[in-house]
Amino acid sequence: MPRLSYRRALTRALADEMARDESVFLLGEDIRVAAANVTSGLLKKFGSKRVLDTPLSEQAFTSFATGAALAGARPVIEFQIPSLLFLVFEQIVNHAHKFPLMTGGQCAVPVTYLVPGSGSRTGWAGQHSDHPYSLFTHVGVTTVVPATPADAYGLLVSAIRCDDPVVVFAPAGAMELRADVALSDLEPVPIGRGCVRRPGTDVTVVAVGHLVHDALAVADELADQLSVEVFDPRTLYPFDWDGLLGSVARTGRLVVVDDSNRSCGIAGEIIATVVERVRLAAPPRRVTRPDGAVLPFAPALDRAVQPGREQLTATIQLCLKDAS
Repeated sequence: MPRLSYRRALTRALADEMARDESVFLLGEDIRVAAANVTSGLLKKFGSKRVLDTPLSEQAFTSFATGAALAGARPVIEFQIPSLLFLVFEQIVNHAHKFPLMTGGQCAVPVTYLVPGSGSRTGWAGQHSDHPYSLFTHVGVTTVVPATPADAYGLLVSAIRCDDPVVVFAPAGAMELRADVALSDLEPVPIGRGCVRRPGTDVTVVAVGHLVHDALAVADELADQLSVEVFDPRTLYPFDWDGLLGSVARTGRLVVVDDSNRSCGIAGEIIATVVERVRLAAPPRRVTRPDGAVLPFAPALDRAVQPGREQLTATIQLCLKDAS
């Protein structure tokens, strides 16, 4: 069984969808030379009419993609840096997202916005290390954050096939992950469906993106003390509330670990929604970046600002102590 990397899973998803559907095309800055090493080989395979290098004007080519989608194409935009999404928030949220709603479904805008390397890449500093997925969940744009190579493939395929705009955050912390995956088993992953990565009975840990692997490692370390269930939402909007509520109903306790800023983050939304619907045995807790965090350049400080395994372990133990 081959070892498939998360990065190559994204490449394979793009290649498979371009081969399946001639309306799919790629655009972005320096994608013909695969600057982010995700579009490698696609120019040679599909030609310059379907792999388009763009000028350094994110607003322009994001608006271009909206127009192309309205005309029947399925554009995939690669953003090399997550903070570039701040520049095109208007184009995505106020145009691509709202056009189908404001026309009563008379049009579709099937654009995929792919962010390979979202979050910290160690030393990329304050303007390149954001995880702005909460902004898109707030306004109702379909938002996915795959944690594994198989999900990177499956969710990107589903995003490209979706008739609505979809933002795909591929965390920097997951890009080099590898897994034993039978290529014949790769398939679309349904948008809006989470999964239990590890069953447990004492506490549910919701982990977003690459932090799923940290949560699994912590669960292993604590296995002789308590039973941790790890829930991977995979899609942040629409969120699989039924799946999560089922998990929390079994365990009675909730911890959320999320590599984005604390205030108004997805962790707070998850906790608020759960406590509205389920009676917990202990107060829920979250592990996040600090309020208003801007990641420093210095590697030690960069890591100190991000949520880690030690914080998660301590928080889980505190949650269990609160319930005793």
